[in-house]
Amino acid sequence: MVRAAVDPQTRCAVGKAGIIVRGRRLMPTPVFDTYWRFAQARQQVYLARLHGTPRPWTHDPILIGHRFTNCYRAADRVSQYLISEVTYHGDQTWDEVFFRTVLFKLFNRTSTWQLLSAALEVPAWRHYRFDRFDRVLSAALNSGQRLYSAAYVIPPPRLGESRKHRNHLRLVEAMMGASAPARAADAGSLRELFHLLRSFPAFGNFLAYQFAIDLNYAAALDFDEMEFVVPGPGARDGIRKCFGPAADGIEADIIRYVTDTQEQHFARLGLSFTPLGGRRLQLIDCQNLFCEVDKYARLAHPDIAGISGRTRIKQHYRHDPAPVTAWFPPKWGINDRLRIVPAHTA
Repeated sequence: MVRAAVDPQTRCAVGKAGIIVRGRRLMPTPVFDTYWRFAQARQQVYLARLHGTPRPWTHDPILIGHRFTNCYRAADRVSQYLISEVTYHGDQTWDEVFFRTVLFKLFNRTSTWQLLSAALEVPAWRHYRFDRFDRVLSAALNSGQRLYSAAYVIPPPRLGESRKHRNHLRLVEAMMGASAPARAADAGSLRELFHLLRSFPAFGNFLAYQFAIDLNYAAALDFDEMEFVVPGPGARDGIRKCFGPAADGIEADIIRYVTDTQEQHFARLGLSFTPLGGRRLQLIDCQNLFCEVDKYARLAHPDIAGISGRTRIKQHYRHDPAPVTAWFPPKWGINDRLRIVPAHTA
């Protein structure tokens, strides 16, 4: 077992009576305290990198040796690229922003977007032709390039094409043809936007929620990220490790509980957590943290089982020399506090 900075033997200090969520009594395991310690340590790494602090950014061997996403979803490299280079870069007409966002997220890979941009300039709905987009993507695929991110599975819809990327292009066409941008703009809540996306082929609950969060980064939408959450399979695994089988079926309520009580738990454990520009962790962030602590606990708490039964962390840390960026939707009001802006907005 790898010896972690987060002591796997640390006792939970939330009281012998446990916690009550949605009328159900939950008895936290040691992984629950690890959840908060991991969040604090991972945020410290991010802030150290952001401010140019030289390595090492942590002495935790698990964090040093393996790849974990940031505490804040919007701070991860792909989300940063989406926000600064896709959402807020180019024509700000909502139809175009919607088109770019959905197209980018279906592949969720910056190199694929760069490939399209190099061949087609900024990909735009007003200039869209299936054969032009397909020609670029098919040539890349035939040359051995990967088109899709491995972050999460994006299933192909069955829309009559023989290749996955072609079916995804048809999906974009179907969404635009069904006036999805206008319907999204008319949505009264994040949940309504989620249900709109859920109505299209290949969009399950988790994917529709993730895309709703991504679209909500745009200036045209301003829904509250604290409205609701959809737990993904990784988060369910992490929640099981924190609370055992008693948490089954109330995972969304647990995510809301930890989001609402975050300051109390950091204080309880004597942890100094620095929020992102003063922005508290949101539901989407705490959902992601449960996914990350599931991975972390595979080494820190190998005796505590989740749902999937996975025992290894697949992705090892490889240093990316590119500078860490920190530019977020202007409507959040935190960019001035961070004092870092992307080149094209300076």
